[in-house]
Amino acid sequence: MNYETVIGLEVHVELATNSKIFCSCSAHSFGTDPNEHVCPACCGMPGMLPVVNKRVVDFGMKAGMMLNCDINRVTTFDKKSYYYPDLPAAYQTTQWFAPVAVNGLVEIETSKGKKGVRIKQIHMEEDAGKLVHDIREDTTHVDFNRTSVPLIEIVSQPDLSSAEEVEAYLERLKTLLRYAKVAECEMAHGTMRCDVNLSVRPEGSDKLGVRAEMKNMNSIEAIKRAIEYETARHIDAIENGTEVLRQETRRWDDIKGKSYAMRTKETAGDYRYFPDPNVMPVVIDDEWFDSVKDSLPEFPEVKREKYISLGLSEYDATRLADSIAIAECFEDAFKVCNNAKEAANWVISDVTRVLNAKGMTYEQLTLSGKALGELINLVLDSKVSRANAKKILDALFEDESLDPVKYAEENDLVMSNDTGLVDKVIAEVIASDPKAVADFKGGKEKAIMALFGKCMKQLKGNVDPQTLRTMLIEAINKL
Repeated sequence: MNYETVIGLEVHVELATNSKIFCSCSAHSFGTDPNEHVCPACCGMPGMLPVVNKRVVDFGMKAGMMLNCDINRVTTFDKKSYYYPDLPAAYQTTQWFAPVAVNGLVEIETSKGKKGVRIKQIHMEEDAGKLVHDIREDTTHVDFNRTSVPLIEIVSQPDLSSAEEVEAYLERLKTLLRYAKVAECEMAHGTMRCDVNLSVRPEGSDKLGVRAEMKNMNSIEAIKRAIEYETARHIDAIENGTEVLRQETRRWDDIKGKSYAMRTKETAGDYRYFPDPNVMPVVIDDEWFDSVKDSLPEFPEVKREKYISLGLSEYDATRLADSIAIAECFEDAFKVCNNAKEAANWVISDVTRVLNAKGMTYEQLTLSGKALGELINLVLDSKVSRANAKKILDALFEDESLDPVKYAEENDLVMSNDTGLVDKVIAEVIASDPKAVADFKGGKEKAIMALFGKCMKQLKGNVDPQTLRTMLIEAINKL
């Protein structure tokens, strides 16, 4: 019998706000000491009342609009009751009855073609703290830095059917949310986490199988491996009776490549949801709604078509549109240099080179596109060689306030128009390497490169390469 896998995802995304959802503590604790960003409010102390961070609601709406959701004009917060050591109030403030966004749709594309994945809802909530298990001390520590950091949870319908589709869906979410600048979506930093709900049923059946939930997967590769393992486990249980499948929550061990049962799966009734009396309903009027809608960016596919219309290849256009940081850098550079191909080449090749060397992602790019455009103009106007322009680019990454033109002048990187100086250097280099000269005159074309390199070194790269080559060959031919 053939089987099909049915997958729904709950994706938790940390919002890129400066402060937490219900207090003014910093929402950025990655790399800081434990319990450095906490206060009585986010630690759940008695008598402390929450105040909703408007920026969180802005970002929740914006995320919903990017994912084609309907926005609830009156959205409320509710208490989700459960006890765990990293949840100081013994309940989580979340949304159940009226989430900020519902009924969305995300288009994905895989080797099997395009597919729409329905979004059930997006709700805003506070994050819990973090348990740190110290095996040496046989002790567990609690870090409350992450408590009350604002999250959105994106709940999909069970429309996914393979690890490939899940990867495409998660990558699409990342791209759209990064475009909207509402989230970092970096799994390695814990700012994007994913719970996978999976069941297996006979192919063609419309009845869902027994569901297992795998919690807080921390990488796409781990998610893919877990889906493949769970699918095989379910099919084996159905066909061979190796175990009785139960609706449960499971823990994925990425080292062993196996999942393990944690607890039976809770239902909504187990959480005893009820309206949080401490948080007033949020009413989104037309002015607020329209201001968020007007702030939405162009979608990646719109930018891609726009770039193609500028004469770029589909490959280059796709590379540029894949990241909002790269797209904005390219567009700002293009406005200055008015040469789409050159701007694209510099962003895709040289800017990417520096990012890779520094171990940075595209989303960490803060290089000024305007400064890059000015640098490109220096090359196009034959004022700076491309080799020296790369040095200036490296300097711009170290100090974004640098003016490319001034930096080139102050560091002797401007190309010389002094042909007398070039002639003098060529004569010195020819005299210093008679063997390379003889080899070139004897028909060895590559011999010219040794002489060319020596000239370029003495001139510090401040000469047009083609001009130098032409003058060098002319000087040798006169011998």
